[in-house]
Amino acid sequence: MAIDLDKCTGCMACSVACQAENNISFRPDESNKLRSITWMEVYYLDNGAEHPDYRFSYLPRPCMHCNAPHHSPCTFVCPVNATVRDEATGIVGHIYPRCIGCRYCMVACPYHARDFNWWDPAWPEPMEQMLSPKVSTRMRGVVEKCSFCSHRLNAARSKAYLDGLEMSEVTYTPACVEACPSQAIAFGNLLDEHSEVARLAKSERAFRLLSKLNTEPKVYYLSRHPWLHNLANASL
Repeated sequence: MAIDLDKCTGCMACSVACQAENNISFRPDESNKLRSITWMEVYYLDNGAEHPDYRFSYLPRPCMHCNAPHHSPCTFVCPVNATVRDEATGIVGHIYPRCIGCRYCMVACPYHARDFNWWDPAWPEPMEQMLSPKVSTRMRGVVEKCSFCSHRLNAARSKAYLDGLEMSEVTYTPACVEACPSQAIAFGNLLDEHSEVARLAKSERAFRLLSKLNTEPKVYYLSRHPWLHNLANASL
């Protein structure tokens, strides 16, 4: 995934689309942000300067789906192997029925990209009608995270099989990418040098969050502003 911060307007459409697509529950009182659930968090960043040199930017943050040489930080610490990385796709997934809620993965993740379910999920009437049958709801006591809309990948694979196409030809679009009005988010195969996301990842404007940790995130950010590049290695 490649996110152009110079195009992002902070409209939060990606976050709303993610919540609707993946059956993310919410509480009647969402003021306690330490216990709310957001797979696509949008951060507000500024350069700390005074007017007229003040600059700000929005930074959407999904799961980074780390691609470190031997492990992702979250998969390494899980005692029940509930969080795993698919080596074929690079997607780091989470098996909810297997999760015991120890939250080791939340501690290990340097990007704060995981949330814990403190309560049973609930949708006030008639909002239960918006639930997608393609994504399971999560029970109280488990961790959840961005999956790059892997259910859309499975649907695309099924269609490709029926159409007699090779699995290597399968493409799909996550909900956040589809919803972005400014087309600030691109998604594709990083291993395909002809894909848009691979081209953007090699741009001189590209950087990754906390690259000093060598987690090899699969999410690239783009900006022409040096102060954003400098903040990339600071804690979120």
